[in-house]
Order: sequence, then structure tokens, then C-alpha cells
Amino acid sequence: MKYALITGSSGLVGSEAVEFFIKKKFKIIAIDNNFRSYFFGKNADTTWQKKIQIKKFKKDVFHYNIDIRNQKKINDIFFKYRKNIKCIIHAAAQPSHDWAYKEPILDFDINARSTLYMLESTKRYCPQATFIFVSTNKVYGDTPNKLKIKEKKERFDIVDSRFKNGINENLSIDTSTHSLFGVSKCSADLLAQEYGRNLKLKTGIFRAGCITGPKHSGAELHGFLNYLVKCNLKKIKYNIFGYKGKQVRDNIHSYDLINAFWHFHLKPKKGEVYNIGGSLKNNCSILEAIKLIETMTNQKMIYSFKNNNRVGDHICYISDISKFKKDYPKWKLRYSLKNIIEQIIKEITE
Repeated sequence: MKYALITGSSGLVGSEAVEFFIKKKFKIIAIDNNFRSYFFGKNADTTWQKKIQIKKFKKDVFHYNIDIRNQKKINDIFFKYRKNIKCIIHAAAQPSHDWAYKEPILDFDINARSTLYMLESTKRYCPQATFIFVSTNKVYGDTPNKLKIKEKKERFDIVDSRFKNGINENLSIDTSTHSLFGVSKCSADLLAQEYGRNLKLKTGIFRAGCITGPKHSGAELHGFLNYLVKCNLKKIKYNIFGYKGKQVRDNIHSYDLINAFWHFHLKPKKGEVYNIGGSLKNNCSILEAIKLIETMTNQKMIYSFKNNNRVGDHICYISDISKFKKDYPKWKLRYSLKNIIEQIIKEITE
């Protein structure tokens, strides 16, 4: 029997991974304690996804409502399933720039220390398993903002010829302002690399752009596209922080991300880093996203501008996914930006 161990199993990435791996004939060890609701309030509560999983996949998913900071409990789960764990997807995290400043020690313990626990348990009990770490583009800090950028009517664009296809893995993560969240994720990112390159675990580090889709429990401090649609449909004022709303993100559907994980699992490497996201195909500024959503819902967005941008926030970030596509040529993006928004609208309105 093959098992996939998934942390953050009721979140956007985790819930997509649960469904995907069940279809691949895996049993699931699902770890999630709904801490997202503590970070961002009731709008971010993920128990609705857990209920769906229990109803839809009750014989295939084993749920554990535990805190990933509890090393003993994590160790016990690895020990219990040690003979059958074939893939670990570590998606649980504190994911917000802004929130990290409230409780920086908690942020670091969740993002960095808990990743170390996960890696140690993998090394001890199932060293042949694939370990996939969900990292972030925020490990690059504000370095992307130092590139040559051109302001246009509704967006900013990077015009540096070295990054014509987006930001690649050669961009330095040093000498930049990351935000405390960026630092804690960077620490975990480096740990996952080290356990691969040095200790020979099959670790894949995926530095994602904006991950999105209908399974997201979007909130103001995390979940850009999902929360934007939610604000439009429910007539909630959306606050734009800095850069005149022209800041650009690439957006990847959670299915496309998990499909990338699957391809890595089939042919894993040791300590490899990949930038992953919507790339040149699926990117937009906030202003462009608002315009597209208004067109699709036939409803005006209520929004306001805040002059101060978030610390370490990117003016323009588009993932160059050419390295991953070269290593895994059979993988491709399935969902367009319009497809993604259509799905989010359907999920919210049904």
C-alpha cells in the first residue's frame, strides 16, 4: 500500500494534493490543525475542505489534527507508517508577510523549525520517499525590485533582458530585504536543499508564485486572486497596498502545481530548486485582475489604495518555469487565468 503524507492537508495546496494522489491510488496521511483560521480569521477557516475529504474519500484519508511544531507527534506518525510512505508534501506554513511581524517566533517555528522536524523524520524512517517542500518566491526578498522595471498604464513589467521569461533560479537570495516571513521560508528552503544535496534525500524545493484556485480559503493577508473575487461578489472593499495597484503576479492553479509535484515524484532529484508559477502565460496586475473579474461577474469592484507597500513585496514577479519544463517536459499548464477565475466564481456562488 502506497501512502502520501501531506501537511496542510485542508489548505489550498494540501487539499488539491489529497484529491490528486488518491486518484493515483495512494492512501493519504492528512495533517492539518486549521491554524489558518488563527492567522486570518473565520474567512480563512479550512474545515470545509476537511469535511469534503471525509465525505468523499473517507476510506482513503487518515486525518490527524496535530500541530506540526509537535516533534514527538510528527515522529510518531512517521514511525507508524514508515514502511508505506512513498511521498511527503510539506505544504503547511504561516504564509503571510504581514502576519509574521505579529508573532515572529511562532512564524519561524512553523515555517522553519517544523520543516527540520519533517526532514529529520523522513531521514530516519523513510529515506527513500520523495520529499516535496512548498517554498515561495519571497525567498528572493526585494531583489526583483532592483531589476530594470518599466511602468505602464495598468502594470509594471521587468525589462531586464536576463529575465525576459521571468525570474529564474539564478537570482540571488542574498543582500535583500525579505520580510520575516521570507526569512523563515528561506531557512526551510535551504534546509530542504541541504538534506537533499548533503544527506541525499530526494528533496524538491518549489518556489511558487501565487498559488490559487477554488479550493482556496482566501483572506485579505493571503490568497490574492481568490479573495479578490470574493470581495467583488460580496461587495466587500478591497485594499490595494502600494505600487498603485500595478504590481504584477503570476498565478498557478493548485492542480497544475500538484501535477508538477507528481512529475517530480516519478523522477525525483536531490535538493533541486524550481521556480514554479503561472509564468508568462498567467500573470496580471491587481488593476488588470480587477478589470477581468468585473467583466466576468458584471459587477463593479469596491476598492481603495493604501500608499505604503508591504515590506519585501514584489513590484513585478513572474516565474520562469523553463528549468522545470526542461527536466520534466511532459508537464504543462492546464488552466488559464480566465479558467481559474471562472472556477473561483463558481465555487463562491454555488
